[in-house]
Amino acid sequence: MESEFELLFDIVRTFDTYVELRSGLGPLLNLLEIRAGLTWGMVTLLDRRTGLLKIEEAQGLSPEEKERGIYRLGEGLVGRVFESGSGITVPDLALDSRFLNRAKNRRHEDMAGLTYYCVPIRANGAVMGTLSAERRIRSENASQQRSQDRAFLEKIAQIIADSAKLRERILEEQMRLRNDASTASLKAETDCGGRIAPESAIIGTSNSMHFLYEMLAQGAPSDASVLITGESGTGKELVAAEVHRLSKRSGEVFVKVNCAALPESIIESELFGHEKGAFTGAITQRKGRFELAQHGTIFLDEIGDLSPAIQAKLLRVLQERELERVGGTSTIKIDVRLIAASNRNLEQEVKAGSFRDDLYYRLNVFPLYVPPLRERKSDIMLLADHFIEKFARKNNKIIKRISSPAIELLTSYSWPGNVRELENCIERAVILSTDMVIHSYNLPPSLQSALSTKTEPVMTLKAAISRVEKEMIIEALKIESGNMAAAARRLGITERQMGLRVRYYGIDWRIFRTANTNL
Repeated sequence: MESEFELLFDIVRTFDTYVELRSGLGPLLNLLEIRAGLTWGMVTLLDRRTGLLKIEEAQGLSPEEKERGIYRLGEGLVGRVFESGSGITVPDLALDSRFLNRAKNRRHEDMAGLTYYCVPIRANGAVMGTLSAERRIRSENASQQRSQDRAFLEKIAQIIADSAKLRERILEEQMRLRNDASTASLKAETDCGGRIAPESAIIGTSNSMHFLYEMLAQGAPSDASVLITGESGTGKELVAAEVHRLSKRSGEVFVKVNCAALPESIIESELFGHEKGAFTGAITQRKGRFELAQHGTIFLDEIGDLSPAIQAKLLRVLQERELERVGGTSTIKIDVRLIAASNRNLEQEVKAGSFRDDLYYRLNVFPLYVPPLRERKSDIMLLADHFIEKFARKNNKIIKRISSPAIELLTSYSWPGNVRELENCIERAVILSTDMVIHSYNLPPSLQSALSTKTEPVMTLKAAISRVEKEMIIEALKIESGNMAAAARRLGITERQMGLRVRYYGIDWRIFRTANTNL
């Protein structure tokens, strides 16, 4: 076996890459087999609800067998180790009748010389599970090898216990922080410190959102034009509504116009109105959105989609504070505050010549930037809780919590669709939930990670290469009836290299000669 310290370090590092303890058990057992020569590894953990030991991970067992694998206190060697809190060592499995059940799918000669170990996993003075494994040991130095293996497995069991305690503390701290953040967001008030008002629809406590709140508090009370920028789905419309709510025009009308949703042929009439007979179908006089927003606020969403002709007319309205209806000759004075928004980079559009520079400077008096969700990861769970409450009420359902794997998916996803995408995901999850819990499998496939679907690489590159190498050597030895020289030629390596690899992996070439002879 390689340096014990080096292997223990890699095991700890492997555990650190997994949020869930159970997700790291498979890679752990693979490391024990590939790099320590300890095979048929198995980890059982106590199910606190049933008081039974459940197989969490085991080599050589199918998923169905793992699912059915349950031990009662004192049942079998595993149950006895758990009950007594003391480990055991069985020198030769082939000679021990207690392994008859486990040997059903294994030949008797394959079990000859195998030593079985089972040690308790302790946390806070109590046994929380067991770790077991096997090794084929030659007669020389057998006692010393068994003593080393037992001590090594006890160290691994302690690593598992420490990882379990650490993850439990992290989960408790996450829940505490989520509860504190939720409470703070409900009680906070808008001020220069960037806190949220109870009436506000904006949710977030991240640094980038605090900066946005500070800018809102400073610029909203004025009458300056506001340009809100940010990616699609970040909540620019909510920010516009917040600007209006905090302004001195909050008691007046707030008119919203989506410039991207209106055909170019009618957008001028929609914005500025038209006179009767101005064009085919204009059977009556109609006021435009600017007139309807008189003394209030008008919000032009996706303003970057306006044509150059409309941009020119909008510029005149902003400069002169007056307009003429389509087909009309009289000038109408307006008193309106303008808020515009765009998911485009208007500065680049100006350089490209597709957006008027004079209009851009008129709009960009007070700019506000809404950060994408990937830049405010700490707000994801606050938003998720808000949407869960919203859609649970809408669908007459009760949702009590979000599972840890679901939290991991939500917080690790990049959210290209931002808050809108999160809202749609949570609505789907609430509808699909059947047990008052949001699980990872309730979330859309686009969020599923390799870890959550159990398709992630379960070992390092070095371990994977070692496993393939070991399997090829064993296969060659089987084909050549244990003849190492012939197996080396088959693999294209020297006999010396073959001997070194066989010793490194702890492969007993003699069992392959015996097995073929028996055939």
